[in-house]
Amino acid sequence: MSNTVVSTPGEHALKREFSLWSSFTFAFAFISPIVALYGIFALAISTAGPSFWWAFPVVFVGQLLVALVFAMLVSLWPFEGSIYQWSRRLMGTGWGWFAGWAYMWTLIIAMATVALGAAGFIADIVGITDATATQKALIAFVILLLGTVLNLIGRTALKIFMSASILAEIIGSIGLGTWLLAFHRNNPLSVLTTGSGGTGGYLSLSGPFLVALAFVGFSFVGFESAGAIAEEVHEPRRNLPKAIIFSLTFIAIVVMYASLSIILAIPNMAAVTSGEDADPVTSTLRSQLGAGIAKPVELLFVIGFLASFLALQTSASRIIWSYARDGALPGSRGLSQLSSRQRIPIAALLVTTVVGSALFLLSNLASNVYTLMVNFSAGGFFFAFLFPLIGSLVVQARGTWRTTPFSLGAATVPVTAVATVWVTLQFLNIAWPRDVYPQVYLNWSVWITIGVLAVVGGAVYASVRDQITPASVIEEEEIADEALDASRRAPAS
Repeated sequence: MSNTVVSTPGEHALKREFSLWSSFTFAFAFISPIVALYGIFALAISTAGPSFWWAFPVVFVGQLLVALVFAMLVSLWPFEGSIYQWSRRLMGTGWGWFAGWAYMWTLIIAMATVALGAAGFIADIVGITDATATQKALIAFVILLLGTVLNLIGRTALKIFMSASILAEIIGSIGLGTWLLAFHRNNPLSVLTTGSGGTGGYLSLSGPFLVALAFVGFSFVGFESAGAIAEEVHEPRRNLPKAIIFSLTFIAIVVMYASLSIILAIPNMAAVTSGEDADPVTSTLRSQLGAGIAKPVELLFVIGFLASFLALQTSASRIIWSYARDGALPGSRGLSQLSSRQRIPIAALLVTTVVGSALFLLSNLASNVYTLMVNFSAGGFFFAFLFPLIGSLVVQARGTWRTTPFSLGAATVPVTAVATVWVTLQFLNIAWPRDVYPQVYLNWSVWITIGVLAVVGGAVYASVRDQITPASVIEEEEIADEALDASRRAPAS
């Protein structure tokens, strides 16, 4: 039976219910400063010492260049699926298909990883000390089900939760950070020049700073997710470039500020840098603010993790739906269906639920599966970013680059070139098989995962290649839907 999805006018039109603020909060929640900071702080400071903080501005500058390129792309092609759709139009269907395949699996694996991370905090809040892998997997499964239900309720529920998460993040990050800086400073600013020595030198390939740079890379991904919901946003060509750039910039400010406040408040720096204190964020807050602060802080962490999980699940479901609308996945006819009232891709959401459940089961059966998931998450984002960046650079070199509504003018080519070099180096830095784990396959985990996805993806693409809807068909439909939305929102003359 043919897998081609034949569209009728409006059949694949999503509801445009997100504003600039909604798309900003979505990207903000996706990155989540609490998740970004808590997930890497202990690893980075124990690896490179307090001077790891300088990796934040380095990564931010590199990622800002990427965000500027993505802002141009989303203003030109504001279609659901972001990286998949951009890459397809830049370099052809095959290039775009594998770009989206890498991005889709990165989102799903990161979604499961964040749920398992949240499970640990929830277990502690409800009084489960030293939660087992099975208990964490069960809690993560409940999170997955609740996230699916919230997604199915509709976009209004998403908007409310995302806005609430920003309030929690501001209180948890900026509020606590300001309090620590004002009343609980233990270390001078000069501590930011203190690093830990590495066998190959601080800045060498295996040195502490580049390893910390790899960890920090995970803090500034997700800004592109504003484009994953492009067809659900009013005036996307104007609003989405702003959402992408503003979310990254605001996250960077919050993460750098909160990180600085924690570093300066650490009561026992030697225990932290040696790795003896494995959770310096919590221990510092307890030491400086009292044991009673632990539960409220953990609750803020949970909110941050849940918001990030929800944004990841939403993004993953949208890219699956975007593929299915193009007829680019097996079973596309069913996967491309939208609910009649809310216009929600229910089948695509359920796929994320099923795959997420399978990942939880695997993490329970084999402890190293979670490590594999964590390792791939950061590297997967940078790998997926390479596709549209390389595509943009090739098109610019050919002289066929189109004028974009959001434009960098004469800076377009140099910004794209430097962004591509940055992402290439950062991906190699993250994926480099350093001797970190006793199991060799864990050191090569990013490359192994990419290899497996490439083989499986090749087989899937071969089965659907001849049935994929031309990009021009989708463009015509969505441009018409954009115009219809604009006319509905225009004030009566």
